[in-house]
Amino acid sequence: MLLLIYWFLMSVYAFVLFGIDKARAKKNGRRIPEKKLLAVTALGGAIGSGLGMLVFHHKTKKERFTKKVPIFVILTLLIAVGCFYLNLHITVTEYEYAGTDVPAELDGFKIVQVSDLHNQFFGFREGALIDRIAELSPDIIVVTGDVVDKNFTNYKLAYRFFEGAVRIAPVYYVTGNHEMWLSGERLTKFLKSIEELGVIMMDNRKVTTGNLTIIGIADEDLRRPPETLKNEDGFTICLAHEPMYHERYRALGADVAFSGHVHGGQVIIPGKGGLISPDMEFFPELYAGAHVYGEGEDSMTMYISRGLGNSVLPLRINNFPELVVVTLRHR
Repeated sequence: MLLLIYWFLMSVYAFVLFGIDKARAKKNGRRIPEKKLLAVTALGGAIGSGLGMLVFHHKTKKERFTKKVPIFVILTLLIAVGCFYLNLHITVTEYEYAGTDVPAELDGFKIVQVSDLHNQFFGFREGALIDRIAELSPDIIVVTGDVVDKNFTNYKLAYRFFEGAVRIAPVYYVTGNHEMWLSGERLTKFLKSIEELGVIMMDNRKVTTGNLTIIGIADEDLRRPPETLKNEDGFTICLAHEPMYHERYRALGADVAFSGHVHGGQVIIPGKGGLISPDMEFFPELYAGAHVYGEGEDSMTMYISRGLGNSVLPLRINNFPELVVVTLRHR
């Protein structure tokens, strides 16, 4: 979305520059340097430059413009198509968690994790995302934070997602650092509205349904989770936005934990992993996948989602938006 806004603004800027330069040419005024016009074209304003040439009949006899501008237009369109595909093609990563700690009643229980939506647009009413989740037929949906974004705050997109998700399965939602940064009247109103939809808020909360206990940790308390969340009886799932505090989650008695936050490192380099985290850490150890901590009955498996949206860097490379699916198996 941020790239789209950037290209739009640069195209408008380029179009205006071509119009101004044409007007000045008619009046023999001070001209805009051709190097500047071409630089704006190359830096994302190619569509506007092309339209400026057509609408104002400007630079249409200059060979450097008639050759270079169409090339930049084609390159811009190719990059745009590539970026949209990389940012909007939802992939599904499936895992099985098998163990004697899984109650027989939960054998085959399917959990779909959604993380780091960051107001990403997935069609009308988030339809592409909702349809993809529905195809997976989950028993529950867990949402591990950052459904909104402090840099591009649009509560409507997040609301539409929850509106569709609650029609598929029970939704358990723990907030992330972006919700924490946005704390205020608008966020409070948003959280109340999704609770009215049926979303189960999990910030510093423990919920038991049958043989399954779900605990959620508010982002501001990840370093020191409340002791009241500790659960040593029964199978326990922990929802926590950031993966780096995994030992705290294990200490609470979690058998399985779900986290996100790192966006898969934005760019995944083959053989090296994710490039950079939102905390500006290069090649973070925890950027995606399943990670096991401890042994035997005290072990915990943490699943890290690469997330669905973007924040600081509006681009994913070799890192498609991801839904995580974990199926429990009694062994």
